[in-house]
Amino acid sequence: MKSFLKKIPKEVAETTKTLKEAGFETYLVGGCVRDLIGEKTPKDWDVATDATPEQITSLFEHTYYENDFGTVGVVNEEAEDETLKVIEVTPYRTESKYSDGRRPDSVQFGKSIEEDLKRRDFTINAIALDPETRGFVDPHKGREDLEKGLLRAVGDPMERFEEDGLRILRAIRFQAELGFTIEEETLRAIHEKRDILSYISKERIRDEFSRIISSDNPASALEMARRLEILKFIVPELEEGSGTKQSGAHRHDVFNHSLYALQHAADKNWSFEIRMSALFHDIGKPRSRREKPQKKGYSFYGHEVIGAKITEHALKRLKFPKETIRAVSTLVRWHMFFSDPEKISLSAIRRLLRNVGEDRIWDLVKIRFADRMGMGLPKEQPYRLRKYQAMIEKVLSDPVSVQNLAIDGNDIIKTAKIKPGPKIGFILHALLEEVIEDPSLNNINHLIKRSKELARINDKELKKLGESGKTAKEKAEDERIAELMKRYNVS
Repeated sequence: MKSFLKKIPKEVAETTKTLKEAGFETYLVGGCVRDLIGEKTPKDWDVATDATPEQITSLFEHTYYENDFGTVGVVNEEAEDETLKVIEVTPYRTESKYSDGRRPDSVQFGKSIEEDLKRRDFTINAIALDPETRGFVDPHKGREDLEKGLLRAVGDPMERFEEDGLRILRAIRFQAELGFTIEEETLRAIHEKRDILSYISKERIRDEFSRIISSDNPASALEMARRLEILKFIVPELEEGSGTKQSGAHRHDVFNHSLYALQHAADKNWSFEIRMSALFHDIGKPRSRREKPQKKGYSFYGHEVIGAKITEHALKRLKFPKETIRAVSTLVRWHMFFSDPEKISLSAIRRLLRNVGEDRIWDLVKIRFADRMGMGLPKEQPYRLRKYQAMIEKVLSDPVSVQNLAIDGNDIIKTAKIKPGPKIGFILHALLEEVIEDPSLNNINHLIKRSKELARINDKELKKLGESGKTAKEKAEDERIAELMKRYNVS
């Protein structure tokens, strides 16, 4: 227990101490208590008290109170941790009706911590901790459920989900974040009350969905959502892949393949956009599937184009930010970038970079890794993908090109006072040869001075210098490519 208290920051301790010294009951409640018991660092801190909002605000110098739920924000401007700049203090609340399945008809303040805990969603979130006495208030045996890894609704699960339908998705999210098992009666209530989700705003559904995707176990959570028939309230298009068989190297139907790809991205701790793209990358396959002649499997021609459109519509429906929609739909659109290793060309890589953008190109490669692992293949990075990485790095770095010089042809025309023509190219390549030998010479002052000198050389001699520069460039490129190929173990 003492170890729990060491994790309580001074800003939180000072808040509870102030309330206590004023004669009010004060407890830490909700997720922060659950995390403390689990030896985790809480992401936010919630305090419950028998003080009214007016009494709370009178005790602290900086507060704000502008909501319908009685919560007062105690402001700590000097806190270094962003999560501690505002500590939320809420008066005890008691149960009231939820006519719309989303929010209480009215907020009524309760008289005891037991009343407050009775209205919470799951037993693991219905534990209160008195930081002064180090005692728990745990009327619903939440600590036992934490030890068992069990997610159980407080009281009657039917009533809990009728009060707020979003609790259905919160159950799935807690399963994903904590790796817990949902208790049978709670599971049945989720399935029976699933239609309440149709009354929940898309923004609230998006937020829970995002947290599921960002968790350690997103695949199992989404499979649970499918089995409980609630996936249709999140992204119904994903369900189309369930039972959609594939052929070739694929071992799974489209839905399960996508889940395995997503889970690989989660196991690698890749970004939210990569995880979403891994989940959505084949979402267009069910609508593009065609049976091959003589029943030799299926083709999915153009599924990446269809999938990008479906992805865009689905994410817009869930009110995702424009940048997220753009990033994920673009990665879905171009995920079929691979081809025969012997046919890979730098121009093809440049076109891919133009379509995806330099900031997303490595995300695209990672999606291909996830795609392969989702197929059940043994290697994440076969020869073909390693060669692609080498070529991408070559194009991105491109260290030996006249475009990398500190001046360009226009600068030479202006300063050397010569007319446009082949001579400009000869001068640029002659300068390039010198820069390849000594990169420190790649500065404006030196190159301007040197270009004036080169401009006075006759065209025949200058052409020789220029061609020598091209040869140096080609040699440097060859050496760079060879080094990259060696690094990625390709030839």
